[in-house]
Amino acid sequence: MVITGLAHAFHDGLTSSIYLLMPLWQAQLGLNYSALALLRALYIGTLAGLQIPSGRLGRRMGIPAVLGIGTVLSGCAFALSGLSGGVLSLGATLVLAGAGGSTQHPLASAAVSRAYGSAARGPLGLYNFAGDLGKASLPPLLAVAMGPQGWHPVFWAVAVLGAVVAFVILRLMPRSSGDPISVAPAVAATAKAPGYKGRGRGFVLLIAIALFDGCAGVALLLFLPALMQMKGGTPATLGLALSLIFVGGACGKAVCGWLGNHLGLVMTVIVTEIGTTAAVMALLALPLVPALALLPILGIMLNGTSSVLYGTVPELAPPGRIEHAFALFYSCTLGSSALAPVLYGWLGDTAGPRWAVIVAGATALAVVPLMILLAPILKSLEPTARS
Repeated sequence: MVITGLAHAFHDGLTSSIYLLMPLWQAQLGLNYSALALLRALYIGTLAGLQIPSGRLGRRMGIPAVLGIGTVLSGCAFALSGLSGGVLSLGATLVLAGAGGSTQHPLASAAVSRAYGSAARGPLGLYNFAGDLGKASLPPLLAVAMGPQGWHPVFWAVAVLGAVVAFVILRLMPRSSGDPISVAPAVAATAKAPGYKGRGRGFVLLIAIALFDGCAGVALLLFLPALMQMKGGTPATLGLALSLIFVGGACGKAVCGWLGNHLGLVMTVIVTEIGTTAAVMALLALPLVPALALLPILGIMLNGTSSVLYGTVPELAPPGRIEHAFALFYSCTLGSSALAPVLYGWLGDTAGPRWAVIVAGATALAVVPLMILLAPILKSLEPTARS
């Protein structure tokens, strides 16, 4: 659990740092929002497209080996991005970083699910919380270090950190975590349980919900630098803004857990999605200081919902195929988060960042009817999930 959490913190911290680098790339290479979105799409698209191959490779070579190699590759690729002199070379390094990052989500999530079985929802929440800690800590640390040093040497230090994390994974992560998942008789028996046939439809709905939820989040982060600049913010302010959002996201696990106990899973997601739309609209209207104060609340809404959705994957996965279910889930959700910013980037170039953010906030509302459709399927599987 600790090792997978460390890997999650490092990889998610790197992914979030892209938003810190975007204004630098924009100034250095003279890029518009569409070009920035395409660069990010190269990274996230590669990360998403290799989720399933990484899962298969992990079953053959063992999770520790594949996860360790991917961690080193991600750190080194980000360091090499500092040597890029143009868009093509920068895009190539982001593809390498995405290939390394593709190993983390399916393999680490499957390792946690395999270790804890039917009780995996809680440990998966802690694993996701570790990722939020990485998102909240690495970007502001890099923003501070980049002040006196510039961003190129700082990312060589990130490569060294990646090598250290990979060493810990290879040395301390049990080799048995890479063995194929065995299907316990109680789990295998769920194939005949009432409501089991609804899992396929429920899994499709879950992915659709995660797509809309994720699109709203990545679009907002794409335009967050522009929003901060419009309100008079500096690069240091952007680092603080990212940190506030991701700290809120980390707290979102506890907040959504509390809401879940009082309102239930379905109502929790509906409340957080409506809250996301309201917070995004308020963010546009507020001046800099109140907007910064609002960002942790927005982070709670965004990340709290995603953690609830991740924890539902094992309940809807086919028996013995949790690893494949996570890989498919992350492939779809990350793939959409690679393509959506391209559309939102075009909208930002055409209609302006404010309108793009408004559309992003409205996207979250599309989750509400889908969650209503998923509710009866989850209810029919409750006895199965507890067995």
